[in-house]
Amino acid sequence: MRNSNNKMRIGGAILLALSMFSANAKVSQSEANRLGVDLTPLGGEMAGNKAGTIPAWNGGITSVPAGYKAGDHHPNPFPDDKIQFTITPQNLDKYKDALTPGQLALFETYPTTYKINVYQTRRTSSYPQYVYDETKKNAVRSELIADGNGMKNAAIGTPFPIPQNALEVLWNHIVRYRGVNVKRSGGQAAPTRDGTFTFVQFEDELMNLYDDQKSTPESLEKSNLLFLFKQSVSSPARLAGTALLVHETLDQVKEPRQAWTYNTGQRRVRRAPNVAYDAPGTASDGLRTTDDFDMFNGAPNRYNWTLKGKKEIYIPYNSYELHSDKHDYNEIIQPGHINPDLVRWELHRVWIIEGNLNPGTRHVYKKRVFYIDEDSWQIAEADVYNNNDQLWRVEQAHILNYYEVPVQWSTLETYYDLLSGRYIAIGLDNKESMYEFNAGLSEADFTPSALRRSGIR
Repeated sequence: MRNSNNKMRIGGAILLALSMFSANAKVSQSEANRLGVDLTPLGGEMAGNKAGTIPAWNGGITSVPAGYKAGDHHPNPFPDDKIQFTITPQNLDKYKDALTPGQLALFETYPTTYKINVYQTRRTSSYPQYVYDETKKNAVRSELIADGNGMKNAAIGTPFPIPQNALEVLWNHIVRYRGVNVKRSGGQAAPTRDGTFTFVQFEDELMNLYDDQKSTPESLEKSNLLFLFKQSVSSPARLAGTALLVHETLDQVKEPRQAWTYNTGQRRVRRAPNVAYDAPGTASDGLRTTDDFDMFNGAPNRYNWTLKGKKEIYIPYNSYELHSDKHDYNEIIQPGHINPDLVRWELHRVWIIEGNLNPGTRHVYKKRVFYIDEDSWQIAEADVYNNNDQLWRVEQAHILNYYEVPVQWSTLETYYDLLSGRYIAIGLDNKESMYEFNAGLSEADFTPSALRRSGIR
């Protein structure tokens, strides 16, 4: 692989973004007309790379595999793909230019067990046509507000498909399309060093107001709501009935997110203003923060964000094997890291943004570096540093296309704590009911009273 294909490619607009923040980041209609021509409908580069190792985007997955029906686990649409090569400590120098510091650290931490199986790159990302249509409208109207901690004149799809700065890239991840009314069952495991774990099962409900086809920039600005989210724990018994409700706001500085929890012991709903930033995640054993969920969520205002450019790196992609109902959780969860034989890696172009903690603010993470897939705006990798400037956590989102929608989303997120030698895996769904993308939810399902009813008494 040529090193030139892996160097940062920073254009004039990006260089400008490194030095200043632009609140008025709308692009011209002529620039927006590039979407669907030399840029994908969401803003990725349409063309492949010069080396031929990244193909051109040709629409992504546009049909479901033969025999698939909604409610099934998603069969691998590429069952005949073979491993092209495997990255190990023995050949690491050959590929290190296309690896993140976090990936290199995992090789150093687990030299005898960690590896990366690289497959053919397939740009499978695809979305409903209305998402593409609204994204093109957003390109000429969307703006950041409140120093980048909110936005206006955006609704449905990617708000900044031709981003001018780091915060626009981050907002593209925060509000990326994930369906509108979604129910999902899944769980998490936080194994000890020897691989022993307790499976914690969750039931999630998501009502994505931002991407509802009825939404307009005006209606979103009036409600100041992005999405409604409810989560309840169904096992183990000691945690069953614990529940969380979140009303996520569009401008969290103007109006912070509203959150409530249901406590089974007290049998009452309480407001939870601390469900944000670096508060520990639910039943996480202290291995992730609240704003780690979905790789990053919430207000970005505690960090100064810088756009570093784009680069070709290996990221988890088309993770159908890891998602398969043919694998038990004991097969996936192993000491130190998940089973590398079940993980598919591909070479993709990513946007790189870096967040450094603002002076006078507090967070357990001093620096975060996000690697964001150009085709889906999903954070695929994250390197997180502590207040001693040590690389502390390495986070990975294992992406696939839920082609019945279609939508690109993660099936599993893994958060590796290099200092403790432990990790947490969130989204284990191999033995659970499959995502329901037409759940028929209403706002009445996301009230404190509804949260109380969802708890086990």
